[in-house]
Order: sequence, then C-alpha cells, then structure tokens
Amino acid sequence: MTAIRHTLQKDVFLPHDERLLGVVHVSKAGKKKKVSFLCAAASTEKPVQVSIVNVKKSDKGDTYKRRQTWELRELKLVDGRDDTKESPEFDLHFEKSYKWVASNVAEKSAFISCLWKLCQRYLIKKRPDFVNVNPQLLEEAVQVGELTRTLPQGGEDVVDEEYQVLTAQEEADLEKLISQCDFAVSNAEAFTEQLSKDLSMLDGANIHSIMASEEQVKNLMKLLEVSETEINRIEKRLERYEGLLEGVREQMEQMKGKDTLIQMQNTNYKKLLSTLDTLVGQLDLSPGHVKALQEGDLSNPSHILDCTSAAEALQQAMGVQLHPGLCKMQAVREQQKMFEKLRSSFARRLAAHLNSVFVQQGHEMSETLSHHALEPTLPKHYSAHRDLMPYAELMLWLKGADITSFHQLAQVYTSNLKRLYEREIKDFFEAAKAILGTKPSAVDSKKFGKLMGSTESLGKSSGSKMRSSSLLDIADHKGSNPDITDRAKFERVLNSIMSELEPVCMVEQDFIIKFFHLSSDSTATDVGSDEEDQIEEGVVDANGGMFSKGHTERQTEKQVSSEVRRMMSDLFGTMEPELHNFINFADKMDPYNSMYMLVKISAVVMGMEEKDAGSYLATTLATSVVIVKRNFDKLIQAKIQSIEEIKVPKNKRCGILPFVSSFEEFAELAETIFKGSERRADLDKAYGRMVRTIFDNVERVGLEHQKTPQDVVLFENYHHLNAVFARLKITCLETEKKEARHKYKQHLDAYVINWLGHPMEKLNHFFEGIEARVAQGVKAEEVGYQLAFSKQELRKVIKEYPMKEVKKGLDSLYKKVEKHLCEEENLNQVVWRSMQEEFISQYKHFEDLIKRCYPESGITLEFTITDILQFFSDIAQSH
Repeated sequence: MTAIRHTLQKDVFLPHDERLLGVVHVSKAGKKKKVSFLCAAASTEKPVQVSIVNVKKSDKGDTYKRRQTWELRELKLVDGRDDTKESPEFDLHFEKSYKWVASNVAEKSAFISCLWKLCQRYLIKKRPDFVNVNPQLLEEAVQVGELTRTLPQGGEDVVDEEYQVLTAQEEADLEKLISQCDFAVSNAEAFTEQLSKDLSMLDGANIHSIMASEEQVKNLMKLLEVSETEINRIEKRLERYEGLLEGVREQMEQMKGKDTLIQMQNTNYKKLLSTLDTLVGQLDLSPGHVKALQEGDLSNPSHILDCTSAAEALQQAMGVQLHPGLCKMQAVREQQKMFEKLRSSFARRLAAHLNSVFVQQGHEMSETLSHHALEPTLPKHYSAHRDLMPYAELMLWLKGADITSFHQLAQVYTSNLKRLYEREIKDFFEAAKAILGTKPSAVDSKKFGKLMGSTESLGKSSGSKMRSSSLLDIADHKGSNPDITDRAKFERVLNSIMSELEPVCMVEQDFIIKFFHLSSDSTATDVGSDEEDQIEEGVVDANGGMFSKGHTERQTEKQVSSEVRRMMSDLFGTMEPELHNFINFADKMDPYNSMYMLVKISAVVMGMEEKDAGSYLATTLATSVVIVKRNFDKLIQAKIQSIEEIKVPKNKRCGILPFVSSFEEFAELAETIFKGSERRADLDKAYGRMVRTIFDNVERVGLEHQKTPQDVVLFENYHHLNAVFARLKITCLETEKKEARHKYKQHLDAYVINWLGHPMEKLNHFFEGIEARVAQGVKAEEVGYQLAFSKQELRKVIKEYPMKEVKKGLDSLYKKVEKHLCEEENLNQVVWRSMQEEFISQYKHFEDLIKRCYPESGITLEFTITDILQFFSDIAQSH
C-alpha cells in the first residue's frame, strides 16, 4: 500500500500541487469489481483546499487517472454502515449518495479517521455527520478538535495551537542561551546550577524595582484624595443652584398655562364665527329664487332659465353637509323645512307642466302624420326635441329631488310617443312594400340611373346574360323572373329604409339620453343572450354602412346603458316585427333580395357598432341580419337542391346545362352585390358548396345523357365554367378554376381520341402488326422480309387510302362533331383543330415506321402533311 501511495502522490497529486493525506482501496457496491482508489488530498498553497478524489487505474498501463473529485465542504454524511461489527462497506453522501466497499476493514477505518480529522481541522461550519462509526476512531480527532480555535470574525483560516512560531526576539534569546550553555549536553548539573543562579538574580532585580516605585504610588494616592475633595465641593454648589431654579420653574409653568387658555379661547371664537358665516351663507336662498320656484312661468323660456337657476341653488343649499350638532339648532331646522316645502311644491308643479307638454306634443304630431303616410320616409321630431330641451336641466334636478315623479314623466313620454312611432313605422314599411309591389314607371327608370355603385354595375355586367333558369324556380315563385329594374328598385328602397331608420332612432336616443340624463355604460352593453349568440356566430361582422348627413359629425358614446335601450324598446317596439315582415316580404318577392339585405344591413350594423355600440337600433338590426342570413342560406340550399334534382331531356342535344348558366347569372349578381363587403366569407362559402355540387352533377348528367357523348357534355360545361371563373376573377375559386380547366382538357382529348379513332383502319392494323413483331424481337429492317408484312402488302394497303377517300372520311367526321357540339359554346374549331393535330400525329407515326422497317424502299403515303392541313381547312370553311 505504501508503494501505491507513493505512486499516487507522484503521478496524480504532485502535478496539481496537492498532498495525499489518506487513501483506501475501494470498489462500488453491487457492481463488478472495478477497483479504484478513494483519496483525501490537500493543496499545498494557502488557504488549504481539501478534496476527495476517486482515482482509477488505466486499463492500458500502470497510469492513474482522476475519475471524480468532490470538495470536502460538499461532504454531508459519512455512514460506516455498522459500528458494532467490522464491515468493509461505507457510504459517502454528497449531492448524491455513493456506496463503497473497501479492500479491508483497516483501510476503511483509517480513511474514515482521516476524514474526521480533516473535517475537524479545516471545516468551521456545516461539518458532516459521522454515523455508524466506531467511537474509538474519533478519539484522537476529538483531542485535536479541542486544541483548535477559530480566528476572530473576518478571518476564515484555522490555526493549529500544537505548533506556535517563535518570534524573532524569542529566537535570538534562545540562540544566546544555547550558545552560553554549550556544556548542557555534557554537564547537565552545571547547566542546572547556572540556570538557578540566573533565576535568583532576576528575582532580586524585580524586588528592587518594586521598592523603587513605592514613592510614586504614595504621590498617586494623594492626588486621588485631592480630586475627591474637589468633586464634593462641586456637587454641593450644583445642589444650591438647583434649589434656586425650582421656584422659577413653577412660575413659568403657571404663565404657560394661562397663555394656552387665551390662545384656545381666541381659536374657538374664530371657528364659531367662521361656522356661523358658512351656515348662514350656505343655508340662504335669495328672494328671487324663492319667487321663481313658487311663481315662475314654466312655459316662458326666460322664466325656465330662472327656475333652473333657482332649482340648482335650492339643491345646493339642501345638499350642504352640516355637523350633527348644527342640525339640532332651531333656525337650521326651520330653514330646512322651508327648503323641503319649496322642493316638493316646485317638483309637483314641474311634473304637472311637463306631463301636459308630453301629451300635447304627442297629440299635435299625430295629427300631421297623414301628410307623410304615402311617402317611404319617417317624419323627423326635431321641433319637438327643440321645444323640450330647455327643460333638460330641470329634469336632472327632478331626478334628484323626486325620483318617483321623474320615472312617471318618463313613462308618460314613452307612452305618448310610442303610439306615434308605431303609426309612423307601420306606414313607412307599408309605403316601402307598396313601391316594391308596383311595376316601375318611366319616372322610376330615370331615378334608377342615379343610384350608386352596385345598381349601375349590375346593369352593365348582366345585360343580355340574364336568362330564365330553373334555379330561380324556388319556394312559391316557380316561373318568376325578376329583371334588373325590379332589383334596382329594391336596392333603392332598401337603402332608403336604412338611411331613414338610422337618423330617427339615433336622434331619439341622443335626446332621451340628454333629456332624461341617462348614464352610459363603459363596460357592458347588456345585449340579450340570443343577440350575443348571434353576434358570436359571426352574423354581424359587416364593415361600413349608410348613414345620414349630420350623423357622421355626431359624437356619441361608445356604449349605451340598459335603461336607454329599455326606453328605446318601449318607443320603437314595433320596429323589429315590421322590419322582419319587410325582410320576409322581400324574400318572397325575389330570393336574390336576401343578398342585398345581407350586405347592406350588415354594413350598417358594423358601422353602428364602431360608433354606437349597444344602441337599440344596432341590436335590432343585428337580429334582422340573423333572419337575412338564414334566408340567404335557404337560397343557396334551394339552388343546390335544384341542381341535384334537375333532369335534362335525353332526346335533345345537351349543350350548356341550365344550372351552369344559372350559376353564371348568380355569380355575376353576387359579385356585384358583395364587392368590398365584409360578408364576402359567406359568399365564398356558398360558392364552394354550389361549385362542388355543379361538378358532381355535370358528371352525373354526362353519364345519363343518351343523345350527346359524355365527353362532349363534360368538356363543354367545364369550358364554360372555366370561362366564368376567369372572367369574374373569383379568388376563392382558384382551385376549382384549375380543376375545371384540367377536366376540360382531359375530356376534350378523350373525345378527340375516341371519335377520330383511326381513319385509315387497315393501314393502322398493318402497322400494329409490325410493332408487335418488333416487340417480339424482330429487327425493324428485317420485318419487310416476312410474307405478311412485305413491301407488296404495304403498297396494297396504302392504295386503299387515296387522298379522295381520306378527305371524304374526314368530312363525315366533321358532320358528326357538328351534331354533338352546341352552338352556344362555339367549340367546333377547337375540337377540329385538336383532331387535326391527332391525325397528323398518326401520319408522322406511320411515316416513321416506314422509314425504319422499309429503308430505301421509296414507299410513302399518297398524301402529305400539307395535304392533311388543306383537307381540314377546306372542311372547316365549307361548314
């Protein structure tokens, strides 16, 4: 073990400036006997750093390598496993627990003892615990620990008191002593006698020194006695001074108390005067204000201002916060009773006057209602609002003075105006229905030219494209065909309705907010649960809208309170059912009207949500958008159903299918209506459903039709759909556009191959036989030596197809193609050109086989590619 210790010190620890203090030969418990050494080492430099190192011997040679190193301060527990019996096993606990088995118990005990000594010497705080260890191993370390001490605070080094370094003076004295006593080793008695003499001389010198200092001690005692006498004299003088000042302190305390009382009395007088001034000033009401409250004419604008000022002064006087003690004063009680009497009497008089004003205004406006009944416009109530606004401040005062009268006045206002608005709204929608139910006159036609945007573009984009279609034969209107004029009229009426409803509702809402002083909510809109669900479904996600002049300049609150919506609901309770009836009426007239209404109403709702969130009109129109969206979905579903149920006559040429033409009409109209609308997503979704249904049913009709070949039905209709997609530039249908174009080309090629076939059938069979022989392994140049494919046989077959016969066959083919294709799509020349290319391809193939299999034979067909081009051109021009 000594040799290993020496090797470890030399090879492992010396290069790192460390000293090996302890080592044990170990292996890990529970694993193969991989031998290693567990070492305790300390650095040679100060401060000393102690570490525990696991060293393993290299497999290739007699070299040792460090595997793992832990600082001594990281050691938390040393577990000897059993202190009653000898066992080579022990555990060291760092961040993790490591189990070791020593080669023998002696090495284990020596290593644990070494660890204990190192911990006691170099660790000041947080020393590890040693458990299950024989106490005898720790006895020596305990003695060492008793001799150690710690430096004062601020130092961290541990000093060993077993060894103390001599000072320079001590070292010099020791050397001098040793030099004088060189004979100590040879003659101990002489050395002892010399030391005794020196000690006696030192004792004598000390005694003489003490006796010499006795006089100085006596002088010091005398000075102490003099100092004590002086201190006593000073204390007596201080006691006399304290007695003299005692009387002065009592007099000063009495003067201080009197001055405090005087100041307190003055302060109280000032506070009393200030309180009385404030009380009199705040509880005073001028005679003019009292007269205005008692006798003011509430029908006179100038008197209304006086009454408003007097009411505010009364409210301010009654709202003064007084001390509870002041409220017990008789004068204060009488003044407050007078204020209460004035407030109650003026509140009754004001409520009675406004009640009569509300009733009178409702009666007067209803008498003039007949002047507006025949026009699709809503009367404006600007004059009524103007007459009532001077009472707005008094209504605010009444709201604080008599809340019961205030609510009763609000009920009177809504009950009188409710009947008026019911008649106005009902007549307004009846007039709109009457306009839609009549045919447009010449005057109406002139007005249509003035309509904005979508109506003009509608006329330009549709025009002659409008045609009867089975897709319009839905619901109860089978056979109807609304024209451009009717739809333009409906758009005009719808715009008029939106532009009329918005100012009337918003002006009335602004008025009741200002007149009745209803607060605005900034956190919630109190929308009903049904309306919230509708908004969450994305029904009201339009952008922009139509607003009247003046409204765009009006600044409104972002939110309105539930009280405002309640009053608006009472006033305009008939608006929602009338609007829903109009929507159903318009949908029955023409299902396409649902598209106009979806775009327009959604745009208005979104515009109002940005400026008047939660208003009654916005929530009402939001519910209307739900109905319109359902009607739009029904329209799309009806169109899809009509596509799926269509039956095309089988004894006629197919041509462009009716539902394909109808989709073109629908897309042209929809693109015009939904241009720039936030409801575009709904249209794109409908496009996807309709186009997929069209594709499926084009395939179905192609299979079922007996008169027209399937490929013709498919490529004509896919060509038409591709043209519609390209012309209208519908972004969401780019995938369907590519699919339609691909299917058009696919079925066009299939039709050309199937119907062109092999015009020179025998020649084609001849060359197919040649290709079969070549495929079997016969060389191309040797095919001509076979009897069935000799040059003579080839010339016989070629003679059967002179130019005249070929042209005759192509002419017959053109007539068949002409019967298959419809005139509307005009694809004759396209198909004919494709057949020409296919025929030339076959011709080139024959020529190539002749050159390969019959080289230098001079055999050629009786016509050339130029002749073929001329054949196809002459046939196309002749038809």
